[in-house]
Amino acid sequence: MTVTESVVGDKVQLNVSGRIDMASSDQLLSAILAGFQKAKNLILDLEKVDYISSAGLRSLLIGQKTANSKAGSLVLINVQDTVRQVLEITGFVQMLHME
Repeated sequence: MTVTESVVGDKVQLNVSGRIDMASSDQLLSAILAGFQKAKNLILDLEKVDYISSAGLRSLLIGQKTANSKAGSLVLINVQDTVRQVLEITGFVQMLHME
């Protein structure tokens, strides 16, 4: 998995590619938390992510809780169908904002 960061207005955007699994979820979480150090609003572009495990879901949940604590936002964009299905099955679509 790779994560690249860019600034979009007053938001930080993380472009994620590859699989989000046990081996890479800590890297994603670190990137999310680092992004929230720079801005209170974070965008995760998941266009190039075709798999997410429960460890990856944990990273997203911690990211959402961090956004809430900062009165900010975490927005997932370009979510592929395979990842969206996992989010729907686990009920994460109720907790996360997707566009």
